[in-house]
Amino acid sequence: MRVIILDRVEFVEVAAGPFWMGWGEGLPGEGPRHRVVVDGFEIARAPITRAEYAEYLRAAGAAPPPFWDDPRFADPRQPAVGVSWPDAVAFCRWLGPGYRLPTEAEWEKAARGGLDGARFPWGEDRPDGRLDRPPLVGSTPANPFGLTDLSGVCHEWCLDWDADDYYRRSPPANPTGPEFGTRRVSRGGAWRHADPWSPVAHRSSLPPQLRYSDYGFRVARGAPPLPRQVDGR
Repeated sequence: MRVIILDRVEFVEVAAGPFWMGWGEGLPGEGPRHRVVVDGFEIARAPITRAEYAEYLRAAGAAPPPFWDDPRFADPRQPAVGVSWPDAVAFCRWLGPGYRLPTEAEWEKAARGGLDGARFPWGEDRPDGRLDRPPLVGSTPANPFGLTDLSGVCHEWCLDWDADDYYRRSPPANPTGPEFGTRRVSRGGAWRHADPWSPVAHRSSLPPQLRYSDYGFRVARGAPPLPRQVDGR
């Protein structure tokens, strides 16, 4: 693993290889637990912050998301929230070629940090307390890869369309989600929930055009992976 500083966002390189995705303790769409191989990729250490998103708004002349003027979300070190899936994609395109949202499999592999059997990205310990606003980026536990804000902060948009039965039919390598859908996958426990500390295998989704106060995103870098057979065929 190595850290890469590119333009405005700090990235961590995640090596190619297998991991165990999903689990058997959650909702039906979160299982079965299955082995997935993912090509190497780079992912942001943290979600995009309000300060980073403000730079994009100024440069692109884009309209601010809902809640932008709410004092609860005004700290530049908080994650940018109220962002729809198309908004997040537009930000990635503004960063330049190769920047994109992570696939769901990439997000989970990175979030697990090599701890394939752990309940949370950082291990088994559950933090205490509830939250009344998104915490500052970097204030929740980091995982072994150094990624932060993977639970208890905001839902993070992924590239994939959502389907509850996808794990039962997904390819064994580089799954990229169903071809069509009505909801985009999101990952990560969010501050607005009664229990914000979601397990790392927890899945959520939302129609892509919606903008909620607990929805943000982190950026990946590299060509989107192509589904393939494990033996390369």
